[in-house]
Amino acid sequence: MVKPADYQPPYTVTPAMVSDIAEISEMMGRYTALAEQALTPRLRRANRIRSIQASLEIENNTLTLEQVTAVIEGKRILGHPREIQEVQNAFAAYEAMPTWRASEKHDFLAAHKTLMQSLVNEARHYRSGDVGIFRGEQLVHMAPPADRVPTLIANLLAWLKNTAEHPLVSSCICHYEIEFIHPFADGNGRIGRLWQTLILKHWKPILAYLPIESVVRDRQNDYYQSLALADQHADATPFIEFMLNAIKEAVEEAGTSDPVTDLVTDPVAALLKAISTNALSTKEIMQALNLSHRPTFRKNYLYPALQDSWIERTQPDTPTSPTQRYRLTRKGLTWLKP
Repeated sequence: MVKPADYQPPYTVTPAMVSDIAEISEMMGRYTALAEQALTPRLRRANRIRSIQASLEIENNTLTLEQVTAVIEGKRILGHPREIQEVQNAFAAYEAMPTWRASEKHDFLAAHKTLMQSLVNEARHYRSGDVGIFRGEQLVHMAPPADRVPTLIANLLAWLKNTAEHPLVSSCICHYEIEFIHPFADGNGRIGRLWQTLILKHWKPILAYLPIESVVRDRQNDYYQSLALADQHADATPFIEFMLNAIKEAVEEAGTSDPVTDLVTDPVAALLKAISTNALSTKEIMQALNLSHRPTFRKNYLYPALQDSWIERTQPDTPTSPTQRYRLTRKGLTWLKP
């Protein structure tokens, strides 16, 4: 049996990692000085909601950013009770992060309980049975036997407590190892992403409010492919490289975004002009904006406009309706025709 003090996760620090670490560190040095003023409480909350919605969407939660915002604000929405509970749990978990230490088993289990309360009977308890992860009908990962989970997690947390590795790298390793071990019957993806954010927060507190999960959601196929490659090679390196790139992308976006959230950003302004006095579908708006990449459109144009009430759905009770259209609110019309 490997003692916790002797455990070493399998990975290699590559030149690509070193380059990304240097770039992220340099960007954070420039960004952190501005972020305390730029990231107002309102923007921090908006970014947290984006993180929650993206992390849950990866797990097939269908609630939109607008609906997730409403749930967190205590409003009633039409949605599946389980999906609403997932949002409430995730928000509680992200809010509780300052009270948790990434290397403590008690906190790790408490986080799982918060994420999964009222959703599974085994919240806060390691799985008791063996499990395989499927994509469709294909088995893509067979997790270690259930009786090994306590030891594997103990080894991981002990390594995390004592490692001298850069937090950018150790956070990626921890995320991957949680997905590999698959310690719980459900909620492993959610807690893996949450725990990485917790580790990053202890390095740079402002990273707790950057929606890295949104980048992962938009690159979901690459996310799963990097996990599969790491499994195939029994080496976390491919996943670390992917996640560092995702973190870099999130920091880059934050550093180039307009920090004044009471003003209309350039993408939202373009969207308002494209819609004008009409009611348009997603396809029609994207055509008017000459956009073809749907994730970019949702993240930079549609979701911010909905969240700040510049536009509204013509069918708010059925947000995914194929006949859904978007129109300017009174606020949007006032901005368009001052």
